[in-house]
Amino acid sequence: MEEKVLLGHGNGGKYTQRLVKELFHHYFRNDLLDEMNDAAGFSTPGERLAFTTDSYVISPLSFPGGDIGKLAVCGTVNDLAVSGARPLYLSAGFIIEEGFPMASLRQIVQSMADTAKVAGVLIVTGDTKVVPKGCADQLFINTAGIGVILPGADVSGSYARPGNKIIINGTIGDHGMTIMARRSELNFNNLLRSDCAPLNGLIQELLLDVPGIRVLRDPTRGGVATTLNEIAVQSGVGIALDEDSLPVQGSVKSACDILGLDPLYLANEGKFLTVVPQPQVEAALNVIRKHPLGQDAAVIGEVVDGPVGKVYLKTGIGGKRIVDVLVVDQLPRIC
Repeated sequence: MEEKVLLGHGNGGKYTQRLVKELFHHYFRNDLLDEMNDAAGFSTPGERLAFTTDSYVISPLSFPGGDIGKLAVCGTVNDLAVSGARPLYLSAGFIIEEGFPMASLRQIVQSMADTAKVAGVLIVTGDTKVVPKGCADQLFINTAGIGVILPGADVSGSYARPGNKIIINGTIGDHGMTIMARRSELNFNNLLRSDCAPLNGLIQELLLDVPGIRVLRDPTRGGVATTLNEIAVQSGVGIALDEDSLPVQGSVKSACDILGLDPLYLANEGKFLTVVPQPQVEAALNVIRKHPLGQDAAVIGEVVDGPVGKVYLKTGIGGKRIVDVLVVDQLPRIC
């Protein structure tokens, strides 16, 4: 373990995994936490519940396609949704820097309310702290969420099996590249826009209409690459991606080429990955593509026997390369 906390400890990659495993998991260990899924699932008399939390420190606070308020609702709603749950209730905690404009705070809170309404959830409790100027960067938000796990839903990062296909509901890297362009004041003809959106409606339709959904994950920090590496490790399998099948918007691809970035590692805030048995692939694609948030859905790879815990990419020129877990952060504070 490193002697000091690094920015890399917050990027969702190798340093984050080490921090979680060697520090937080070491001290907090219990059966629910051991599952290491996006939300803890547990049973109560009559129903199963899912519980999750997330903190949002994005910079800038607003961006094409959303703001920190919208993100704080979508991120936690989506973590519940990919755990097989119907999100119901959120908490909202605010850490506000002294001097932050009240008009900006009002706009962000309104955005949270609007997004919660779209997602069908209620914000039912919260907390506010104000710190002296210079002790925080404008505004940080934490949200926690509770949902009811849908009947028959049983998803986990450990359920991928060889022969299963990997589906994503749309283009990758939109959010991460939008934030980078906005932060760096790069002009890509205003073509970049975050994909930030609540996915619970689409995922609920998928789980209810298509039996056999094994894995659901939202590839946020660390992108598709890091999320698939986590699944490969949890399930004890390998994963093979097809470069030509990866859906990437032209504007994102061009920006990545200019800046030397890999869209596989860029954050997404309106995308989910699902691992589906071969017989259910067409049914799953049909359900996803009928939804406005799934029109660009694609099969991007498959689960293979090995190398266990590894992800590799079959390139467009016929080669292969390892797709490792993110180590150096391409872009800190993207969520």
